[in-house]
Amino acid sequence: MNNRLIEGPSVRTPLSPDFDPWDPIVSLRKHGRHVLTSVEMTVTHLCNMRCEHCAVGDMLVMKEAPMLPLDMMLKRLDEVEHLETISLTGGEPAFSGKTVDDVLLPLLRYAHERGIRTQINSNLTLDISRYEKMLPYLDVMHISFNYLNGDDFYEVGFANSAHPVPREAAYRMYETMISNAQELSKAGMMISAESMINYRTHQKLDQIHRQIAEMGCVRHEVHPMYASNFAASLPVLSLDDMKSAIHRLLDARDHNIWMLFGTLPFFSCSQDESDWKLIRRLAAEDNVTVRNDPDGRNRVNVNLFTGDVYVTDFSDIPAFGNMKQDRLDDIFTAWSTGHPLNQSVNCHCDAVSCCGPNLLVADMYYKGVDFKSRTAVML
Repeated sequence: MNNRLIEGPSVRTPLSPDFDPWDPIVSLRKHGRHVLTSVEMTVTHLCNMRCEHCAVGDMLVMKEAPMLPLDMMLKRLDEVEHLETISLTGGEPAFSGKTVDDVLLPLLRYAHERGIRTQINSNLTLDISRYEKMLPYLDVMHISFNYLNGDDFYEVGFANSAHPVPREAAYRMYETMISNAQELSKAGMMISAESMINYRTHQKLDQIHRQIAEMGCVRHEVHPMYASNFAASLPVLSLDDMKSAIHRLLDARDHNIWMLFGTLPFFSCSQDESDWKLIRRLAAEDNVTVRNDPDGRNRVNVNLFTGDVYVTDFSDIPAFGNMKQDRLDDIFTAWSTGHPLNQSVNCHCDAVSCCGPNLLVADMYYKGVDFKSRTAVML
């Protein structure tokens, strides 16, 4: 089925706290069940950084394998009946100028023509001309930002580098990232900076937030760091420390910036009054949203080199199919209706806009808890 004319560029609703098509509760309410609305594509395994928390660090390479024909991916996207968003990730998607021209731009143009919202996950440290090419088609430039200065950037961004990286080189990349963010923001690109709540950042998120505001970012995303891939060996923050960090950030935030919290391990069906206090505050704050995690709910990830399709980003579930022979909707349906792990966390409470925990959250903080038997406390 070809759905390219679902929504033309001329009638696009602006992204805002009132409209976030990446949140699976939007499509759940629309269709009455979880359907595939978001496709994430791994477009490279090359990266000029080796961040200590990288969720795909073990997949990064020094030499790229051949990519499958792009037409194969476009055909699979054509078949997705309810497609609303795509995300392009890596590695660093803009690492190679050839990848920008031959992969990113064709995918962005395709999505733009079809009315599909687009996001690229980048570190924004390369020549600005690579990002400027995306301006006419890109909805969200998503960057990771967990730093107060070049020293933070060096320590976090090259912790897993196989070779020594001169500190001065890291400083230059840090300044380039800030300059690019400022210039691209002025040019009209929506830049969403994501900070993790982890052992390094939880006491200085308010200061990081100020840096993000000065860069011109219109959205600040905040997500807990989960123990996956490179981050598996890092200290895990307690739930109490996480709650305190969020309260401090809310106390100090710039109310003109959209704050988006995601993958939070706090739920209205909790029996902890401090959870309720935080949930109430998040719901009452202006320009603040809490996004349900798309992981395993309305999204799959496609590896454009192998064709493998993954139904979750963080849990250790192997490829669930391959786009060479499988339709993406079929893969998603098999996962969402039949896999026992999905059945263990596919709860939903519409009254509190909650789709429950993802598999990693449930395993890390709520091992043995049956969320499907719990009832939300109406706050």
